[in-house]
Amino acid sequence: MVDITHKSSTLRIATAQAIVKVSKQETIEAIQNGTVPKGDVFAMSRAVGLLGVKQTALILADCHPMPIEYTGIDYEIDGLEIKVTMTVKTIYKTGVEVEAMHGASVVALNMYDMLKPIDKGVEIHHIKLIEKKGGKSDFKDRFRKDLKAAVVVCSDTISAGQKEDKAGKAIIKKLEECEVAILDYTVIPDEVEAIQDKVNEYQAQGANMIIFTGGTGLSSRDVTPEALKPLIDREIPGIMEAARNYGQDRTPYSMLSRSVAGVKGETLLMGVPGSTKGAAETMDALFPALLHVFRILKDAKHE
Repeated sequence: MVDITHKSSTLRIATAQAIVKVSKQETIEAIQNGTVPKGDVFAMSRAVGLLGVKQTALILADCHPMPIEYTGIDYEIDGLEIKVTMTVKTIYKTGVEVEAMHGASVVALNMYDMLKPIDKGVEIHHIKLIEKKGGKSDFKDRFRKDLKAAVVVCSDTISAGQKEDKAGKAIIKKLEECEVAILDYTVIPDEVEAIQDKVNEYQAQGANMIIFTGGTGLSSRDVTPEALKPLIDREIPGIMEAARNYGQDRTPYSMLSRSVAGVKGETLLMGVPGSTKGAAETMDALFPALLHVFRILKDAKHE
């Protein structure tokens, strides 16, 4: 199966349909009157459809097992056609489109099985996805495309040439995936004055966000939060709460991070972990959804 461990759980909704077409009006009447020999067609097919949704991962090899938190099945009769509509919801890391389509097809197939003794002309048509919601694709195109970011690596060893930077490059990779332009990338020692100078420098150059990686731990040289907090006009605690929560699901040590985030004027300041894994996971947790902050700032400016 595809690796989805890097994804965050969000509300996922999918609606699918299948159309069962009978060959005579007497079949429709038998369904409505409850005289089909095999039983109540709608009730039994609904039960089978629920089982079909739950069993999708056992039937289709690449589908992930997931908690199905809602399944709704509706029927609509139009002439000789019965439209089956299947809606599935979950809060999980991947979507439920296949579950909805599988459920709709199983409902239709069960109706076919129940009706074939009285109607040899039953057909199944148009099994398809009607709508899907949830996940990053719902929000991807709503973000501004004119954003610029500066990435600053705060590390005594890297600035001294004793170690190669990978965390900053991981941050840049994620920003570029989100179509954020890189204004600058640099390495500095973990010094309060040097960090604050970079904030002022990049803000003057029009940076929308300045991301510092490193210096968020507990050693005496980890001073990035102390450098950034006095410059932040408004802290946004939820940003790093989300990152730590994401990280804590993957390592028990994320709770020890002192990462911070907030705005200085219209510029977003962030101090994220200096480890490659910590920086990459923080970016996965926050982007692209974090980019919505710039629409909020832009709208607030014009109020």
